[in-house]
Amino acid sequence: MASGNERLEGKKVSENVYLCPDGIYRWVYEFPMVKNPTILITVWKVLLVSCAICLVLVGVPLLFTDGPESLLGLGKGFGAALLVLLPLSILGYLLVAAAYGGKYMVLFEMDETKVRHIQMEKQVKKAQAMGWLTAMAGLAAGNLSAAGSGLLASSKSVSTSVFADVKQVKADRAMHVIRVNQLLEHNQVYANGADFDFVLNYILDRVPEAAGGRKKDA
Repeated sequence: MASGNERLEGKKVSENVYLCPDGIYRWVYEFPMVKNPTILITVWKVLLVSCAICLVLVGVPLLFTDGPESLLGLGKGFGAALLVLLPLSILGYLLVAAAYGGKYMVLFEMDETKVRHIQMEKQVKKAQAMGWLTAMAGLAAGNLSAAGSGLLASSKSVSTSVFADVKQVKADRAMHVIRVNQLLEHNQVYANGADFDFVLNYILDRVPEAAGGRKKDA
């Protein structure tokens, strides 16, 4: 028989993760943008990949028309651009962090088929997000519906990873991040230390084995 706490809040499966009556696991994560540079590192990776693609697209034709020596000047040009862009990206990141009060608020929803990363608007406070989480974990259908509508109305963006389509899962416990990557959708799932193993194991049990998931028992 469910306890009084479970009847009011759903089932608490770890310190911050709740199993709601609709079968969805939900938790709120408050990301310290200055202390944890995961987002900035992701921006750098995208920047470097973009530069590499441009270098190939421009460099290959030059190689056939002007010879190998033309690549040296091209490489120096891209290198100089990176020396400018990387410091600017740090400055931009710090400005965004300041605008968000140094913290990035995220709510996660996870079920048997997918995990959703829901970015909250910058004015949403953790207490308010936790209030939504508690309401969504409640058993009253009316409260659950109203909380869900209010939450999505206040979200800035939503990234969804479908487990069946996941190509790679990479966990970084020190940064509290699990990278769940599809072909065209790279998602970052954040979880505190007390919740990390539960979230990671849940994901690994549901993604294809080739993507780093676990082999299912026959």
